[in-house]
Amino acid sequence: MDALDKFLPKALLAVSTGLLCWRVLGMIEYVFPNLNLGLQNSGFPAGLQFQHFFALVLTGAIFVFGYLGRWPHTPHASITMYAVLATLCFVETIDFGAFGGGVTGVTIMLAEFALYVGLATYLIRSPAIHRRFRQPLPAGKA
Repeated sequence: MDALDKFLPKALLAVSTGLLCWRVLGMIEYVFPNLNLGLQNSGFPAGLQFQHFFALVLTGAIFVFGYLGRWPHTPHASITMYAVLATLCFVETIDFGAFGGGVTGVTIMLAEFALYVGLATYLIRSPAIHRRFRQPLPAGKA
């Protein structure tokens, strides 16, 4: 865990910040479709498109601002948002053929799920994350 703790928190912050900017652009394009930035998936209904970008913006904002403000609930709030994103990914892949649909789509979806499980495990078990957010480690993990 020490090796991950040296780079992963800052890497997550950097990636979340970059993706948050991209996600905000997606929401702007959703609200103003004449901008046509190419971020919308025409295969998704408008409501799903909104949920997709809103959940992504919220996930990024929770981690970025929670990390910078040392909000103690950031790890658990982020994990909750990973579950929301996984649910949306499932609907988008199975019902609307995201990632090309079929075996390819399901394989990419499962890789995304694995990423969420890995990040969630890290956020719960990492001593560096617990120090950052001033949380005690679970019993037997110190």
